[in-house]
Amino acid sequence: METFTSWRTWDEAKADLAELPVDLPAVEKAATAAQRWHGDQRRPTGVPYVEHLLEALEVLVRGPQVTSSDLLAAVLLHDVVEDTGATVSEVEAEFGPVVAELVDWVTKPPAAGAGRQAKRAAKAAYLRRLGEAPREAVLVKLADRVSNVQRLYQMPPDYQRRYYAETVTYILPLAAADPWFERWYGEWRERFAHLR
Repeated sequence: METFTSWRTWDEAKADLAELPVDLPAVEKAATAAQRWHGDQRRPTGVPYVEHLLEALEVLVRGPQVTSSDLLAAVLLHDVVEDTGATVSEVEAEFGPVVAELVDWVTKPPAAGAGRQAKRAAKAAYLRRLGEAPREAVLVKLADRVSNVQRLYQMPPDYQRRYYAETVTYILPLAAADPWFERWYGEWRERFAHLR
């Protein structure tokens, strides 16, 4: 199973992207904005949040070989509305309506209640709704989830089981429409089959 952890910093990503038919200034603008909005946030594993965004970018570029600047900008910005003070309107003002719509599709709405059940129900509704999303938004979500699950073994055991089941239930059906993602998630599912 291929993993995507080569780009820890924007400079590392930029060096590789410069060799590809990519609108580098547009992607760099998104990387800079993502860093500005996420600031010093960290992932549950303790790594800087920007590493997750660069992993998702690397997935799209090296996996299905996406070169669309809107799609690459959206994958870098996919968590800014959900996890920072940024709004969809601000994303649209800086990056246009296409990027803003993609970010909006992959932004999980806040739960109606404060309890664990309310949060899980809201997340399940959000994941089901992605079945209606445009293909480009689905690609952003698939890349985001690859970054989240490629090292699932680093998370606590109960989280691993829950996240595995969620991925199999909601994400694998989305991956079936794209040959590269379908293959990658198939290999991932086998690698983590002990979590069934």
